[in-house]
Amino acid sequence: MVIEPFESALDSVPGSHPYPRTSRYHDAEIAVHVREDGTEVRYAKRRLVPKPEGETSAHVVSAGERPDHLGQRYFGDPGQWWRIADANPVLDPRELTEEPGREIDVPDGLGHV
Repeated sequence: MVIEPFESALDSVPGSHPYPRTSRYHDAEIAVHVREDGTEVRYAKRRLVPKPEGETSAHVVSAGERPDHLGQRYFGDPGQWWRIADANPVLDPRELTEEPGREIDVPDGLGHV
């Protein structure tokens, strides 16, 4: 995913969107819950994990690796670990790297999964 400089600048504008463009929640619908006292609470609606689009490559986990390490290695951003988590059947992202020697799928390319 290529982000133009003017687009990333919008991420720092308060109120533009609660999640940056690189977040897995950026496209999530934002809803408002109104409490009995009238206080509004904004929240992201449930995000369903999309089916991976495109090809994946195998990665064999090394001792000491963490999901953020993989995000940096494959996408140039440690915050992109969620792309790898989405491509693998895990409930907790730490499961991706807790077992050295495990083979996991890594989405190819920098397109949004």
